[in-house]
Amino acid sequence: MKINFKHALSQKSIYIAALSACLISVAAFAVLSFLITRDSRKNNEEFARKIFFRQYETTEKEFRNIEDYQYLLRALVQKDGLKNYKDYSSVLNEVNKKRKLVPYSWYYYYNDSPGSVSSNNILSDILKNKEKVEKSVEIKNTRPGNFTNYLITHKDSIYWLSYDSLVLSNKKMLYYGSAVSLDNLHEYFTNIEKSPNHYTYVFTKEGICITHPEKKYLGKNIFDFTDIKPQDTLAGKTESGYTERNTISEYLGLEVIRFIKPLKTDNFEGYAVVNYVNFLIDENVNQTKTYTIYIFLAALVLIVTVFILFYRSTNIAYREKEKIESEKNLLLIENEKMYRAEVLNQLQQLKNNINPHFLFNSLNSLYMLIGLDRENAQKFTMNLSKIYRYLIVPPKENIVPVSQEISFIKQYMDLLKSRFDEEISFELIINDEESLEKRIPYLSLQLVTENAIKHNIATIDHPLAIIISVEKGGVIVRNTWQPKKEAVPSERFGLDYLTQIYGYFKNNNLKLSVENGFFICFLPLVE
Repeated sequence: MKINFKHALSQKSIYIAALSACLISVAAFAVLSFLITRDSRKNNEEFARKIFFRQYETTEKEFRNIEDYQYLLRALVQKDGLKNYKDYSSVLNEVNKKRKLVPYSWYYYYNDSPGSVSSNNILSDILKNKEKVEKSVEIKNTRPGNFTNYLITHKDSIYWLSYDSLVLSNKKMLYYGSAVSLDNLHEYFTNIEKSPNHYTYVFTKEGICITHPEKKYLGKNIFDFTDIKPQDTLAGKTESGYTERNTISEYLGLEVIRFIKPLKTDNFEGYAVVNYVNFLIDENVNQTKTYTIYIFLAALVLIVTVFILFYRSTNIAYREKEKIESEKNLLLIENEKMYRAEVLNQLQQLKNNINPHFLFNSLNSLYMLIGLDRENAQKFTMNLSKIYRYLIVPPKENIVPVSQEISFIKQYMDLLKSRFDEEISFELIINDEESLEKRIPYLSLQLVTENAIKHNIATIDHPLAIIISVEKGGVIVRNTWQPKKEAVPSERFGLDYLTQIYGYFKNNNLKLSVENGFFICFLPLVE
């Protein structure tokens, strides 16, 4: 199978191949980019969950530390009553300062005697004089700690107040508890949480923000400054025990993964929120994408360069091949010209031999007629002079219209009738008028007819019938098949002439056969 490189590697096909390579590269990059982003986000989410669990545990631990402090204070007060509660409060506050814990204790003892009020902090005054409290919000607590919790605003500061009471033996009341400044709690969590890619805050069951990296949100309702919905806090009903979704941070204004999980201790009931920033992982993904783009562009340029170089090399090879083919074709044309010239020369030689051959045969027939029938000899001579005009100026291409050959063969058969009389019968049938305008080799009918007379018996008892029919596609010459018993010398001028002239015109449809008592010669038309 031969491949036409001119078409297979045309400029259009190389552009299509280059464009296909570009499209495949773009599609591959899109798929790879999607896979990188998906896997990176998946890894990012897994890492964010680890951060969430760690931050939740840290926050829960700090709230339990506050609770442990409250339990310790309760245990001391209930053990000694009024004996050492002042000392306990002072010692616990000093310990908290050294441990950097945010709660500090307070007490308030009241009996009915004037001047018997004893307290260690201005916050204790809320039990004595609630008018000094600017704002007070109760934090509902159904936990087993049984402490009463309030958020109070005093002198532009917000405090988380948790207290309990003890009925003394003299039926007087001792109030004691802990107070946590939300400002101090904010600073405390800020110091232990210094990561730039996440932050944590806590809000109560009612939605009041207890801790937040932004001070202005302390004491505010998270449903007012975030897009958290009440259904986001239904984490206890989820299989994982927390809710997770992507959102925009109210603090940073960036996309974050937000986790919300209930935070419950014996003295607090609320929710811890951990927000993990996506921009760090997105920056890594974008950097990976950038490197991927560079790799794809380099690969694409390399592929296109290889295509172009391959195209140029094959194009050069094709031009060299085309040049060789052109030179080969020129040689073939020259050879064909030489072959045609040689064939024409051979045809001319045959034609030159045929004309004298026909003349000699005719003169021999005339010689025989002169001795037998002088009148027929005169007619024969006149007929011969008429038809010989057809032989004097032969056509250059050696082919003539069928109509001319038919006219000639009629005259020739008249000539033969003068010689053979009843020994030969001749019939002409025209079945296709259009074929008369087509062409056949010069003298082809005369040569076939003469060949029939030469090789077959023609007598009154066994006359030779010659039938010529013009058909579509060719002329058929039939004669009765009654060959002479003795060998007839033959120079094969006629058959050689017909074979070569049909070969010259690339027509191999000349057919000779014997069928049903007839010798048949089919002379195909020449286009």
